[in-house]
Amino acid sequence: MKKTIIKLVAVSTLALSLVAITAPQSKANAATTHQVKSGDTFWIIGKKYGVPVKTLKSTNNKTSNLLFVGEKLVIPQSVTTSEMDLLARLVHAEAKGEPFAGKVAVASVVLNRVDSSLFPNDIKSVIYQKDQGYYAFTPVQNGTINQIADASAKAAVKEALAFRGMGKGSLYFYNPKTATSTWITSREVTITIGDHRFAK
Repeated sequence: MKKTIIKLVAVSTLALSLVAITAPQSKANAATTHQVKSGDTFWIIGKKYGVPVKTLKSTNNKTSNLLFVGEKLVIPQSVTTSEMDLLARLVHAEAKGEPFAGKVAVASVVLNRVDSSLFPNDIKSVIYQKDQGYYAFTPVQNGTINQIADASAKAAVKEALAFRGMGKGSLYFYNPKTATSTWITSREVTITIGDHRFAK
């Protein structure tokens, strides 16, 4: 009886060990897929998952915008959930009360900085970057970045991610009514949306 119990414990332990070893590997190998439905476009799918349309197309070897109902697309991971949340909190703090397009443009500035050789190469490092003891973004300096992002800011981030790499390459934004830096106002203006002027 004692030998049987020991065998059962040993077998159970071995089984649990195998599950623990194999489960993370199978999870890591499982790619996110999307089955195309009627009305889907690369833009709609890109916004849904927060993935650049360019990346979505290249990952699936697509050279045109043609999609077929029922086909499966591989959805590459663009940014992590925590990065999306951080970016949405920045957008919420920086562009509260601004038009939706202005919120998308603020998120795009951060993504453009990530893609630029002039700035750090990840969202968190760009948002928390310091220059001469000051953070690049006011909400980081004053703590409002810690406020929960609203639905509009979250949607703006997903739209900016889908649009990534297709805009005018804005790297800065400021409010011309309150800006005191002559350097920022000397930058080439790309677009003005609401109270914000975007530049590169």
